[in-house]
Parts: sequence; C-alpha cells; structure tokens
Amino acid sequence: MTDAPQARSAEIVQRAAGVIAATHRGDLAGAEALLGTFTSETEKASAFYLLAELALGLVRTQTGQSMEELVRELNLLVERALTNPPT
Repeated sequence: MTDAPQARSAEIVQRAAGVIAATHRGDLAGAEALLGTFTSETEKASAFYLLAELALGLVRTQTGQSMEELVRELNLLVERALTNPPT
C-alpha cells in the first residue's frame, strides 16, 4: 500500500508538470486551471520544488554533472535570460 504523504507528493508534482506541459502547448487556460487546484501557496511551492529536484536529478544522471554544477549552469541561464529576454 502506498504511503499517503508520498502519494500526495506524487500527485502534486504531476499537477506541476501538467502546468508546464499545458503552458508549452499553448493551453494557458488549462495551466491556469491546474494552478488553481493547489490548496495553498505552500503546496504549490512544494510541488514545483519537488519537480525541479526530479528534473535536475534526471539531467544529472544523463550528464554526470554534480548538482552543484547543474545549479551553477542553471543560474547562468537565468541570468542570461533576465539580461537578454526573448523577443
């Protein structure tokens, strides 16, 4: 039997991934609707934090980089995006 907190964590992470998928396919209403299903800002933040952890873990597995290297690279990409936003 699945532990309830673990099942809840998996469910909120799936919703966070759904928000990103909906946004990428141009379904902004769907993304907004999914965002509205989170019960609190804390739950939303937890979902996206866990999703980021999983995504970075996948990249780390594929590249062999350390988490520190990945975060450093991510920070550079964010900085670049902030100083040179897409047109």
